[in-house]
Amino acid sequence: MTTPQFLVFAILATTMGLFLWGRLRHDIVALIALLACVMAGLVPAAEAFAGFGHPAVITVACVLVLSQGLQNTGAVDWLARAALPREAGRLVSMSALMGLGAVLSGFMNNVGAMALLMPVAVQLSGRLNLTAGQVLMPLAFGTILGGMTTLIGTPPNLIVSGFRAEAGLGHFAMFDFAPVGVAVAVAGVAFVALVGWRLVPARKASGTDGFETGSYLTEVRVPEDSKAVGMTLRSFEREIEDSESQIVGLVRNEVRMTAPHGGRRIRADDILVLEADVETLAKALSVFGIKLEEQQSSSDSDDENTATAAKQASEDEDIAKRDEDIVLRELAVLPGSSIVGRTARDMHLRTRYGLNLLAVSRAGHPPKARLRTLALKSGDLLLMQGPAEVMAEFINETGCVPLGERELRIPDKRMALLAGAIMLGAVGIATLGLLPAAAAFMLGVIASMLLRTVPPRQVYTAIDWPVIVLLAALIPVASAMQVTGAADVLARFLVDIIAQGNAIAALAVVLVTTMFLSDVMNNAATAAVMCPIAIGIAIALGVNPDSFLMAVAIGASCAFLTPIGHQNNTLILGPGGFGFSDYWKLGLPLEMLVVAVSMPLLLIVWPL
Repeated sequence: MTTPQFLVFAILATTMGLFLWGRLRHDIVALIALLACVMAGLVPAAEAFAGFGHPAVITVACVLVLSQGLQNTGAVDWLARAALPREAGRLVSMSALMGLGAVLSGFMNNVGAMALLMPVAVQLSGRLNLTAGQVLMPLAFGTILGGMTTLIGTPPNLIVSGFRAEAGLGHFAMFDFAPVGVAVAVAGVAFVALVGWRLVPARKASGTDGFETGSYLTEVRVPEDSKAVGMTLRSFEREIEDSESQIVGLVRNEVRMTAPHGGRRIRADDILVLEADVETLAKALSVFGIKLEEQQSSSDSDDENTATAAKQASEDEDIAKRDEDIVLRELAVLPGSSIVGRTARDMHLRTRYGLNLLAVSRAGHPPKARLRTLALKSGDLLLMQGPAEVMAEFINETGCVPLGERELRIPDKRMALLAGAIMLGAVGIATLGLLPAAAAFMLGVIASMLLRTVPPRQVYTAIDWPVIVLLAALIPVASAMQVTGAADVLARFLVDIIAQGNAIAALAVVLVTTMFLSDVMNNAATAAVMCPIAIGIAIALGVNPDSFLMAVAIGASCAFLTPIGHQNNTLILGPGGFGFSDYWKLGLPLEMLVVAVSMPLLLIVWPL
């Protein structure tokens, strides 16, 4: 063993030790490894940060942004409502939820898919009389399984494709992963939905919501083309009961009816007064494609001077041009706030600030006035919508306090269709080979910014920068393993000592080793470490390297034994009430199933 090879192994062993130690963030560990390689002369200083321009890194960043667009517009909310049965049993419900998570994960970041479907899983657990964790863990595993089905489903697939190109074999195509990945995902989802969920420990959750703010009171107008027209209020409530919303009033021809009779039929232009939790409000709106009353028109019925209103509206238009990033914020009205006792009409929220008061939450007696004429009290919680900069000015001027940030979405069908079309367009361009994957998805990001499905301000916050830094830092380290011959040394050890020169045994060793490493360290890091080793083994045996690269892709995507192997496992740790040792009870048989299904398929689809 040469000195450079010894140094690479020492740095790699130290890096894995730091990953397992867990005291330092993964991206920091990766940067330490990169700088160690630079100082040891294993990576040229001029190429130290070349990984940030690697196509795999660019593609991962772009997919994260496009995923944010699907979240922002409520596209996944529409899909979930259409795809998930409302009154099915455990088998059908669990299969549908995991299947939806797997499909979404194939075309968007699987962490984003998991985050979007978590509230759905928690609600479903109550209906199925299960603990939250008994639904959350199957969903987490389903989204992980779905990520292995396409090139963009999970970062390890992109990394594997990048190493294949560097080996002179070209990139994998968008659906090259599907023949094995889809079979493994289907088998895994079927196993968990049938019997696997029973292996999940029934733990008491530590809380599935960040904080409780009570129910908001809001107004929605029924458009003429809504299917709600002609329905009774009782039927309407039955349709939205899953969103935990209820009708507490009806406004018709400017006359408000409190607690209207359930047999009264809804007419076009009726205003329904809904009481709903802010996080389930989006579902109530999306069922019938209705919009919040205060969101529909930029005009206000304030009794102020027309010329002044026109002048102010022009100023608001200038504000909108300067800052088009519309945000939703929850604000608490403090006792000393200047808006106590005032109404939205008094404050000219629209014409003066360009803000909409969408809903109000008030402890005790629910307000009986219309939103725009409701006198605000200290302790009220306001759901406000408007440009980010204007919102900040309003908060500073009035003395309100913004609550801790959480995901708030008001669905917009047109924008949801745009976001979905952009994602499908980028996938189609990459699949047809019209542009490389990185360029295709960057085109999608530009379209998202221009069409406002992802505001430019949000583009950089949508990217998971620790993951990007991790990938960019480890790519040069993995290259150093190849350049110094360290990958070949390790490959020969695995082939000669472990697999005894048998190609099929070597393939199984690569798959199982990758799965084990993925359980104890980041899956992207595992793929970056194992790819050069897999290529080295294939070369040493004189067999098809694609079989081994696919084994790495499958193994890196199957982290089911620990909460640290994949971010989706970490996401459910608190809400599911799980401990570190709870994952292997379902994870171990699932990983055994993955090996049993994938090994013969790898040999058939990617023959040695």
